[in-house]
Amino acid sequence: MTDVQPPAHVAPYVEALGETKAVEFLMEFGGGVAYLSGNPQPGSDLCNLIGRDGVVALASQIGDGPLRIPTAKPYLAAVFEARGKNRQQIARTLHVTDVTVRSWLNGKTDPRQQQLI
Repeated sequence: MTDVQPPAHVAPYVEALGETKAVEFLMEFGGGVAYLSGNPQPGSDLCNLIGRDGVVALASQIGDGPLRIPTAKPYLAAVFEARGKNRQQIARTLHVTDVTVRSWLNGKTDPRQQQLI
């Protein structure tokens, strides 16, 4: 467990699953759609990764139904750095450039990107 604070759109995943399982979940399902159910079927991809209790906890935290999972790459980069990975390793893991990882970890954003306040 690290001291990295998740952004608002990732916090429900971390609260429901804990940081370790949330990171595994985001790495596996980020960018795709998953169907959350309060009564998941054993053997589903979600149950195999985070367990039945994890799926139930996530469904109760976020709600039942289809859900588009965020990629959360800046958050994942911060967690991996806190766990001791160097920036090259993080870049390869997240399939981005080391320049992108550096900008995320230094808190720099693209000035063309609209800021959410």
